[in-house]
Amino acid sequence: MATDLAPPPTSAASISGRRRRRAGLRDVFTRYRWLYLMLLPGVVYFALFKYLPMYGVTIAFQDFLPFLGYSGSPWVGFKHFEELFSGPDFGRLLFNTLFLALLHIVFVFPAPIVVALLLNELRVTVLKRTVQSLVYIPHFLSWTIVASLTYILFAADFGVLSGWIRDVLGDTSKIDYMAQEEWFRPIVVLQQLWKQTGWGTIIYLAALAGVDPQLYEAARMDGAGRFKQLWHVTLPAIRPTIVVMAILASGNLLDSGFEQIWLMTTSLNRSVADVFDTYVYYSGITQGAISYSTAVGLFKGVAGVILIFGSNWLAKRLGQRGLF
Repeated sequence: MATDLAPPPTSAASISGRRRRRAGLRDVFTRYRWLYLMLLPGVVYFALFKYLPMYGVTIAFQDFLPFLGYSGSPWVGFKHFEELFSGPDFGRLLFNTLFLALLHIVFVFPAPIVVALLLNELRVTVLKRTVQSLVYIPHFLSWTIVASLTYILFAADFGVLSGWIRDVLGDTSKIDYMAQEEWFRPIVVLQQLWKQTGWGTIIYLAALAGVDPQLYEAARMDGAGRFKQLWHVTLPAIRPTIVVMAILASGNLLDSGFEQIWLMTTSLNRSVADVFDTYVYYSGITQGAISYSTAVGLFKGVAGVILIFGSNWLAKRLGQRGLF
C-alpha cells in the first residue's frame, strides 16, 4: 500500500530539463540585464500608482468613512451601483459620454491617418518635416492653455474668431459660443483635433516608413495611379496599426478626458457637458460621496476593459491581428 501511494520517482530527464530552463532564464537575465534595468522604473511606477491603488475600489461596496478606514467601514454590497443605474443622472451621463465618443471616432480617430497619408505624399523633405513639426507641437500644450486660447478666440466680447464671424455675416449680436449648449461639442472636437492629431500622426508615419517600396514599383508597373497605390498598397500595409490603435481607443470610449471637459464646462452648458469623469469629481470631491463616486469610476473602468476585450475578439473574427 505504501508503495502504491508513493509519488512516482522523478526521472533524470525531467530534472535535467528543469535545470536547463533555469540556466536559460539566468542567461536571458544576464544578457539583457540593462534592458531589464531600464524597464524597472516603469514596472515600479505601474505597481505603485496603477495596481496598488486598485485596493481602494473596495470602498465602492462600502459606506466608506475616512475615520473608520477600509476595515471599519460597513459593507453595503451593490447599493451604490443600484443607486447609479436607477438614478436620474445615469441616462444623461451615458448619452453625453457616448455622444462625445462617437464624435471622437468619426472625426478625431481618422484625422491622424489622413494627415499621415498626406504627409507621406510630400516629396519635399523640408516642407514635410516643417508641417509635421507644426501639427504635433500642440500636443505639448496643457489643456489649460488650450482652454485659454479657445476663450480668447471665441469669447463674446473680445473673441478674435467670434468678432471675425460677426463681421463676415454682418450680425451685430454677440453669441457666447463658450456658454451655448449647441456649441460645446463642436468646440471640444475642434480642440481634440488641434491638440492630438499631430501626435497620432507620428505612429502612422512610422508604420508607413516600413512599407516595402517594391510594392509601389509593382503597382506602378501594373498601371496603378497615386490613388490606387494608396488604396491597394498603403492602406493594407498600415491596416494592422490602425486595428491596434482602434482596439486601444475602444477602451477609452467612456473616458472623455476630465481636464478638458472640466475646463470647458460652465453653468449654462452643464446639461450637455456632464460626463462620467466630471461626475466622479463633482460627486466625490465637492459632495463628499466617496463610495458612490468610486462605484461610478469602477463601472467606467470595467466597461473599458470589456470594450477592449470585445474589440480585440471582433478584430480576430474579422481576420485581423488583435492586440493580444
